[in-house]
Amino acid sequence: MKYKELIEKMTIEEKASLMSGKDFWQTQDISRLGIPSMFLADGPHGIRKQAVAADKLGLNAGVPATCYPTAATVANSWNVELGEKVGEYLGEEAISQKVNVLLGPGVNMKRNPLCGRNFEYFSEDPYLAGKMAASYIRGIQSQGISACVKHFAVNNQEERRMSIDTIVDERALREIYLTAFEIAVKEGRTKSIMSSYNKINGTYANENMYVMQDILRGEWGYRGVVVTDWGGSNDRVLGLLAGNELEMPTTSGETDQEIAEAVQSGRIKEEVLDECVDRLLDLIFSTEAVYQRPRLEFNVQQHHRVSQKVAEESIVLLKNEGNILPLKFGKKVAVIGDFAKDARYQGAGSSIVNPTILDHTLDCFEESGIVSIGYEPGFERYGKKNPRKIAKACALAEKADAVLLYLGLDEVTEADGLDRQSMQIPENQIDLLHALHGVNPNIIAILSCGSAVEMPWIGKVRGLLHGYLGGQAGARAILRVLSGDVNPSGKLAETYPLRYEDTPSYRHFPGNELTAEYRESVFIGYRYYDTADIDVLFPFGYGLSYTTFDYSDIKVGKSGVTFTLTNSGDRAGMEIAQLYVGCESSDIFRPQKELKGFVKVFINAGESKTVTIPFDDKTFRYYNIKTKQWEIEEAEYTIMVGASSADIRLAGYLHVMGTGAPAPYEKEKLPSYYSGRVSDVGVDEFEHLIGRKVPVATWDRSKPLGYNDTIEQCQYAKGAVARLAYHLIVFAYWFLRKIGKRSTANLIMMSVYHTPFRGIARMTGGVVNMAMVDGLLIMANGRFFKGLSHLLKERSRKMKADKLRRQTKRLA
Repeated sequence: MKYKELIEKMTIEEKASLMSGKDFWQTQDISRLGIPSMFLADGPHGIRKQAVAADKLGLNAGVPATCYPTAATVANSWNVELGEKVGEYLGEEAISQKVNVLLGPGVNMKRNPLCGRNFEYFSEDPYLAGKMAASYIRGIQSQGISACVKHFAVNNQEERRMSIDTIVDERALREIYLTAFEIAVKEGRTKSIMSSYNKINGTYANENMYVMQDILRGEWGYRGVVVTDWGGSNDRVLGLLAGNELEMPTTSGETDQEIAEAVQSGRIKEEVLDECVDRLLDLIFSTEAVYQRPRLEFNVQQHHRVSQKVAEESIVLLKNEGNILPLKFGKKVAVIGDFAKDARYQGAGSSIVNPTILDHTLDCFEESGIVSIGYEPGFERYGKKNPRKIAKACALAEKADAVLLYLGLDEVTEADGLDRQSMQIPENQIDLLHALHGVNPNIIAILSCGSAVEMPWIGKVRGLLHGYLGGQAGARAILRVLSGDVNPSGKLAETYPLRYEDTPSYRHFPGNELTAEYRESVFIGYRYYDTADIDVLFPFGYGLSYTTFDYSDIKVGKSGVTFTLTNSGDRAGMEIAQLYVGCESSDIFRPQKELKGFVKVFINAGESKTVTIPFDDKTFRYYNIKTKQWEIEEAEYTIMVGASSADIRLAGYLHVMGTGAPAPYEKEKLPSYYSGRVSDVGVDEFEHLIGRKVPVATWDRSKPLGYNDTIEQCQYAKGAVARLAYHLIVFAYWFLRKIGKRSTANLIMMSVYHTPFRGIARMTGGVVNMAMVDGLLIMANGRFFKGLSHLLKERSRKMKADKLRRQTKRLA
């Protein structure tokens, strides 16, 4: 151990105290031993540092910081150097705010387009997500602090995320849901990881020995710290045994005592606790060293310009009928849409950043060279219909050569803690589009949202530019693309289906009351659409440019593929060339093709470049459930180079020697998986795939409520007061939405409705302890007065204990 001598000086109680927070954002310090506390802050796309006692959910504004484009946006750049640059600037700002651990990036897979947090995740593809995450981590940690990659693992929905059990076959777990984390650990060398709330195949993620010990610590050789998501600890002792060092936020010493008692009783060996303490001390001291140097304020304007550059390279041009873009000089445009006045530039929830500067479209026209004849909002931002606004917008559009129509999803639709209800753009915006098309067909739509949407209206627009959530400088970046000052080079990091019902997880998202069954296995995103031959609106990896690129001269070797890329257009641009690999053997079910490499290349007009994409250890591997390890199947492989997953420009073949592993499946028992048509897999076939019966998916309403049952389940509680509380919560949610307080309504669902009873203790920073939760459960289960008495008695006992602890600390 690195800090053996220091640890030997500690009491068991002091060791245990380091294993949970001091408050909501800081770890415990031990001043007598010179151990400082460290500060953790939200920060996937900007620092959200709250005051120490502030809330987790974003009710209060954080310290001003640069709001960079979200991960879903930057993933469209496919530029790992750019990702590293973002990381460097995030790290620099973290240091200026005295932050030790930046809670990001998020690398969970976009299994389903309705996941409310997709704006915070990179991609539906683990290779792309992992490579981008590793670049962020390298950048952040180059500044001397720690990144914290999240949420480990298989956290692909927000609904019931603190209690849901994700049922996933081992091959999908390894190939799809863990690969991005593997790359983040091995290539990014992240110093910390955040565990997820959910269960994985029956065991909470931070207690799951297979995932936490066998894979993370054993196979990947991870030596860093695992932090719980806030309030995400179930059994603290089991979590520690699995290698989950730090629980956040504080429980005011309650779980520290559980750890100390477990050591004293022999349930935990003291050496195990010592190892956890050693890893945490290494994180504390290694991220504190940077603060021994003079601290400098970051350059606000410079960081803003970097944010703009990142947004420019991440914007995706999806449609350009008749080359309507870039806008010709002198063309008069009508600017329509509420998002043009008040930019939609980030998500909601724990990642909300208080921007240092915020560009709005209407303030940036003069410098863009685009001639605007006026602006009309056209629609109410939160969905209310307003015919008067549509009429005024149409009157303006009639006078223009073209219409810039700003459409998208509002701030409360995409949020931490809540999933979207549909893939649709609000109806009032589409009504506006149809009306505008009747008076001026030259419509260029600019989309602002962090995840895929349906577009049955796409025939009504001639141009479509997707800015995703472009951060504080996104509005100016979009205008630079519209004007032609910037040649768009972004490509989609996720597939856009024609309709939600086409998605492979449609029937099993967000799951049942207790479980989410991942019946589609490895066939998510383009892996499904390409294999099952399902038409999509826009394929994975798709994006247009103002120039054209030709691919030629493919050469496939044992170590990689080389080809020639030519800019055959009339202006300089960047192309993202993508390497896909497909196995010609049918012995093991696989997607038709999988991304195994990519490169972004800048090429001047008329220029050609020789491009090489190397193979790596992930190019030909698959996970064999019989041998329990990665294997290579001996076969002929198709090596494809394309401009998107559906636009393969070059192909070659390579025979690869295998590892000689036995076939893992009985083919005749898995017909859906061997055909790739997995949208409606039956329970028997899924059980054969996972090798066990699926667990019961519904609540047992005959049992009394327990710690891991949610507030939502009070609807069938024996206690009338609990049932009343449930109905009051439902009414409050409905009423707040009715009067337009949608953010507050969402907060109720996120922080109350889906919270397990144990979360009341874990999320309140020690205000409520588990003994008090016992009182609440007694009340909920029908013995109101006994429960109330227990609650009050335990509250009194806790207050006395807290007072005694404060007095003891002062004396010490």
